[in-house]
Amino acid sequence: MIYNTKNMSVELSTKEIEQFILHGFVRIDNTFSQEIADAVVDILWNDLPCERSNPSTWTEPVIRLGMYTQQPFIDSLNNKELHFIFNQLIGEDKWIPCRSVGTFPVRFPSVHQPNDIGKHVDASFPGNDPHNYFEWRVNVRSKGRALLMLVLYSDVSENDAPTVIYEGSHIDVAKLLSKEGDSGLSFTELAGKLNELPARKEVFATGKAGTVYLCHPFIVHSAQRHNGTAPKFMAQPPLLLKKELTISDSDVGYSPIEQAIRMAFD
Repeated sequence: MIYNTKNMSVELSTKEIEQFILHGFVRIDNTFSQEIADAVVDILWNDLPCERSNPSTWTEPVIRLGMYTQQPFIDSLNNKELHFIFNQLIGEDKWIPCRSVGTFPVRFPSVHQPNDIGKHVDASFPGNDPHNYFEWRVNVRSKGRALLMLVLYSDVSENDAPTVIYEGSHIDVAKLLSKEGDSGLSFTELAGKLNELPARKEVFATGKAGTVYLCHPFIVHSAQRHNGTAPKFMAQPPLLLKKELTISDSDVGYSPIEQAIRMAFD
């Protein structure tokens, strides 16, 4: 089930927070305006090696663009309502506001499968080679990352390569990571273990431009081939942590993101 916060002046309800803990994500509608979305997409088109008005130049199924710091990007993820929801899920003064947004896997209609459609969990801190993302790591305290955010800057239907979210998979991943200590697992090591996890319901990250999916950092997700007609513009930035999460021996209780990890220990 997807719970939508349609009015950004309203905080997450108790039921919505419970669903985040159990399912690993919450969908927030109308997080930013169409004007902001259009401004972001205009900037991204300027950096793409193809013509906006000529689909015959859209020859690649996916083109990745980097981090962006222009004002429309910053405005899309920084407003008092969204910051309040971050506080609800993570705790006050425990996260770092977004000062850049990326990366952007821009997906184009294509008959070809992209080369990045495998199940994975985004890594959050560097391994031996900081320049090699496949060696970046994830540990049970989610060092470095508070949330994975799927940010839609274009309308995304089920035909437009929506990200597949595996509902509840964050708990399975927490169980894996609980055995690995502070060093955790590398991106590649963890990806190799995901097919061993229980089958989980697939949820498509669809919605209008301005929709944001706030996901537990351990959520398993995957890309798809684009079967629609218009390019898909989505960012998947982390919300960064100031410190590692507290998952034991807390004197002040546990945030929803921490409660979800603790469920893996039961």
